[in-house]
Amino acid sequence: MSIFRRKNNTHHDQQENDELRHESKVKELKAAIGPLSGRSLQYCTDACLKRYLEARNWNVDKAKKMLEESLKWRSTYKPEEIRWNEVAYEGETGKLFRAGFHDRHGRTVLILRPGLQNTTSLENQMKHLVYLLENAILNLPDGQEQMAWLIDFTGWSLSTSVPIKTARDTIYILQNHYPERLAIAFLYNPPRIFEAFWKVVKYFLDAKTFQKVKFVYPKNKDSVELMQSYFDEENLPTEFGGKATLRYDHEEFSKLMVQDDAKSARVWGFDSKLQRVSNGHSGAEVAPEPVCS
Repeated sequence: MSIFRRKNNTHHDQQENDELRHESKVKELKAAIGPLSGRSLQYCTDACLKRYLEARNWNVDKAKKMLEESLKWRSTYKPEEIRWNEVAYEGETGKLFRAGFHDRHGRTVLILRPGLQNTTSLENQMKHLVYLLENAILNLPDGQEQMAWLIDFTGWSLSTSVPIKTARDTIYILQNHYPERLAIAFLYNPPRIFEAFWKVVKYFLDAKTFQKVKFVYPKNKDSVELMQSYFDEENLPTEFGGKATLRYDHEEFSKLMVQDDAKSARVWGFDSKLQRVSNGHSGAEVAPEPVCS
């Protein structure tokens, strides 16, 4: 009994030591980055710094380099300013959307159906993806930092697959500008032909992301158990081995996104920015269109 208690205490002490070490690393990273202002300041919460440190195995110099690159990217790409009306066309087929349910850990779920690809512009596809990543984060419950991806391969073929460049760019953005946002990605029942595509794509994944990608097959017992450990089968669509009906209504989803655009504007302080512009004090930035919900 005492041995068991000692083991537990050791584990508890280890956890406390890790937490203290992590807190000190966050402070170190904060000091290394120096003073921030505006949206960069808003973006760099302690939770955010932790994610960048985690992605770089708590190496402050590497995390700093990664974070600075993200801040530079965000200042030019402005992901928080993308609005649904700019990317709605990409979403018409329901090839990528936020599910109306969470996993057992309360994470936002993104559903990807690459067989429903409807466009050819890489730039617009990326914009659509980034919009939905931001939207997934906007809809995370308090205390939850990560999302889950469910990828349905129905109708997928090499002829309809995204070019390798698109896959590489997607992975680059996810790994470098949304570190530790992906909890797990389920590739559900991919066809044998997908293996050729995967052999190339997997080289773009870092070790941490690679561990999060799970191939699942409906007739495989371990796959079924893995899915059940993450999802309540009442919520999970039949396409992923559950009991729910997967419906994508573009009109309904669009209404939801317009409401979320208004929420995002409030979160990022666009309301006051719009006010400043209307008062004739417009800065270099162009204000986004006001959103009617």
